[in-house]
Amino acid sequence: MVSCLLSATGTIVTIAVGVAAVGIVIFSVIWHFVRKKQGKTGCGCDCSGCSGCSACRPKEKKEQNASEKK
Repeated sequence: MVSCLLSATGTIVTIAVGVAAVGIVIFSVIWHFVRKKQGKTGCGCDCSGCSGCSACRPKEKKEQNASEKK
């Protein structure tokens, strides 16, 4: 009887950990797309020297920032 309960408990804990891990991954992916849609980047740094700047910033923001500097 005790071994049956211990086996079931182990299975339940394993499934709970797996569901939590999948939930964290799904949350982080959705959060990334929400922030990108809002125009926010993940780094928060100045991208002037970054080779991937065009991938994280829309062109409108760059043109707007360039006109503000003049």
